[in-house]
Formats: sequence, C-alpha cells, structure tokens
Amino acid sequence: MRTRGTLRLATRGSALARRQASLVKEALEDRRYEVELVTVETTGDQIRDELLHRLGKTGAFVRELDERVLEGDLDGAIHSMKDMPTEQPDELVTAAVPERGRPGDALITPDGSTLEELPDGATVGTSSLRRRAQLLSTREDLAVEPLRGNVDTRLEKLLAPALQAEHQERTEADKERKGNTGNEDFEPEYDRTVDEWFDELSELEKQALSREVETEYDAIVLAQAGLERSGLAHHVDYQKLSTESFVPAPGQGALAVTAPDGETAREIQTAIDHPRSRVETTVERAILAELGGGCIAPVGIYAVVQGEYVHATVSVFDRDGEASVAGSRDLPIEDHAAAARAFARDLADRGAAELIEDAREATDGDEREDGVSEEDKPEGK
Repeated sequence: MRTRGTLRLATRGSALARRQASLVKEALEDRRYEVELVTVETTGDQIRDELLHRLGKTGAFVRELDERVLEGDLDGAIHSMKDMPTEQPDELVTAAVPERGRPGDALITPDGSTLEELPDGATVGTSSLRRRAQLLSTREDLAVEPLRGNVDTRLEKLLAPALQAEHQERTEADKERKGNTGNEDFEPEYDRTVDEWFDELSELEKQALSREVETEYDAIVLAQAGLERSGLAHHVDYQKLSTESFVPAPGQGALAVTAPDGETAREIQTAIDHPRSRVETTVERAILAELGGGCIAPVGIYAVVQGEYVHATVSVFDRDGEASVAGSRDLPIEDHAAAARAFARDLADRGAAELIEDAREATDGDEREDGVSEEDKPEGK
C-alpha cells in the first residue's frame, strides 16, 4: 500500500462527477494506492440558470477544485476534460489522462426515433452551442431549446410529458374499469391497472412522472460517455451521432487528474495515464487553444491515433449552423502538438477565426442585454 498517506482528490458533487471520480479512484486502488474523494462545490454547480457557454468561459466547473489543490488541502483534482480551460495555473500539470470513454454524442428520444425521423419543427434540448449549430446544420427546421441539469434531470424532462399523459389515460381507464364492474361485455383498454403499470416503471421514469416541465422536448442530445457512466443508458432509447457530422467537443469522454508539478503527479501518471488518450486530447486542446474558441463558439475537434499519425477533424460553425469551416489532417505523432497548432492556424486563415470572433461578439451582446457586465458577475461565472 502507499506509505505516504492517502491520496486526497477533489471532485464535483454531481452524481455523474462522483461516478467518474470513482473510476479514477478504482484505477488507482488497482495500483495499490489509497484514495479519498473530497467533494467541492463549484460556481457552475451553484448557478443553475445560466447557459453553459457563459459559465464555461472561465472554467466554472474547474476553478474551485484546482484552487483547493493549490492551497495544499488536496493532492489533486478530477475533471471532465471538456470542462477544462486550455490555460492552467503554472503550478499545476495534467498528471494523468485515464483511458477515454466514448467521445461522441447521443440523441435520446422517448420513442426511439432517429434524428431523421423527428417531426418537422421538433424541439431538441441542449445548452451546447456546438450541438445547436450541428443540429441546425443538419436540419434547419428544428427548434433547439436550452436544457440544463444533471444527466438524470435532463432525461426526466424529456420523458415527463409522455409518461404523464399515459398516466392520465390509465387513470381514466381505471375509473371506467371500476364503473363497469360486473359487465361481462366490457373490455378494458389496458390489461394492467395504473398501480401495476407504475410499479413496473424504472426509478428514472417514476421521478419523471412528478417533474414539472416548461418545455416539451421531442429529443435531447447528451455526451454518450456521460449517459453510459451515469448508469442510465439502458433505461432510454438513443441513437449514436456520427463523429464526422457531429464532431465532438475537444476532450469529450476523457477525464483528467490535475496535480502540482512534482513527485505525486509523476506517481499518478505512472499509475493510470493512458498514452493514446493523452496524445488525442493533447491534439484537440492544442487546436482549441490556437483557435481561441473556448466555450464561446460552436467548435468540434476530434483526434484519433492511427499508426504513426493522429487523424484530426475540426468543424467550426456560426451560432445558427449556417456557415462553417471544416477540415481534417493527419498529424505526425512524434510532433503532434506543434502540428496541431499549425493545422489550427490554417483553419483560422480559412475563416474559422472570423466565425469565432463573431460568436464572441454575440456572447458579449447576450450579456449586455441581460444587464450584467463582466465586472458585476460572481468570480468564476
């Protein structure tokens, strides 16, 4: 066992964050480390009515965790990599990138419909600028509406209207059944009572029944890795979206452990770092850093190691999915970070920089319309 005491690692408190942190904890324990997970509430967790593209600009889900590490309270912090700003404090390093989960997005519907099968004008929920632009680029008729919350909350919002309507129908059918007691010619609409039906629902569906919903969604889009890690994938019908047309967010599906540069960071890297995942996410984040998109622009970046090269695919959209700059390139693996930056500069020259600047101005305009200046916002927002 580890002789220098327990590794104390920070994590956000959401159910998904705790599950993901447990994956890191188990991997370290498999290498004979003792690990304690310490929950830290972040600005992103506290402010629940703000769209993600505003929260993410300064690492609203990351900063407080790293600050606790820098203060010396904790040995490291576990992050979802797509939440991490491309700039880190100088004192911290990415100690480990464990093996990446599925990087793509998933379209979830109440009835198993595909994106192509959704009705004209269907309402799709996401607060991601990237997903919004990609959806509208594929189907301009869609109404893309904001959606926030934990994975289970988002799924409940999707499932609630249909379940509540069915509950009402079954309740009325039960009343009719009771009113026809003794009538041998009566054929009930359902073969089970509403109570029997309710007892067979999953816990997710039971929670959805009691949820108040302002917007009725025909579908929602989530990261497939988050859906699977939440343990809820088998409770819903979903379609995997192509990583070619729906290029994922940089770092999506990957976790990262940050720690002060030193012996502990080196120990964590030796224990659980996955070299292929580190190379792929390094390419994605290098491209993002060079483009300067952050969370303010609809940018998809996906890299895959293929032999001696890293195949990188990038798509940059305007906010309505009407204009885009896209490209792919095989980058030499021995110089992948520098080659990624050069690829990004070429994309910027082709018009990606202009799209990102337009998105930045639109985001700043949104904030001015809300009557909130950058100086007036709580730190980390």
